[in-house]
Amino acid sequence: MNISVFGGSQPKPGSLAYEEAQILGSLLAQRGHTVLTGGYIGTMEAVSRGAAEAGGLVIGVTCGEIERWRDVSPNRWVKEEWRKQTLVERLQVLIRECDAAIALPGGPGTLTEISLMWNLMIVESMRRRPLVLVGSGWQSVFDQFYTKLGTYTADKQRELVLFAKDGKTAAEMIENTL
Repeated sequence: MNISVFGGSQPKPGSLAYEEAQILGSLLAQRGHTVLTGGYIGTMEAVSRGAAEAGGLVIGVTCGEIERWRDVSPNRWVKEEWRKQTLVERLQVLIRECDAAIALPGGPGTLTEISLMWNLMIVESMRRRPLVLVGSGWQSVFDQFYTKLGTYTADKQRELVLFAKDGKTAAEMIENTL
């Protein structure tokens, strides 16, 4: 199965966030999954590294817009690069080409990935698939969203977003739902 992993670009090697992302990549590869990431630094690099070191296939979905904005290139653990010109095209590929997605902690970009995938499932523009958000941060964000704007989100829409305390739990959830 193709598993997209979203997350922030800030984690550095040696940090807890990087190590946890690396473990997740390894767990997914050990289970035989192909890992799709944004292909660059931070969480994307850590997940790619973990998956590659465990013998898995890593697909990096990269784009020219990001490389013009930030001095980055695909990380060395990407085995196959799917290059797009725009960020929107890149997001579409990461979302549409996966059988499940996991979101690690991140910022506005990660929130965009989560929101777009969730909304496409809500409006049935794409089939339902697991969307697992990792960590207390995402749980807190969505709890606040549901509390303050809950009347806009039906229970059946909320069921499309799953929460896991850590990457290991997220990998197990993916296995149990596919």
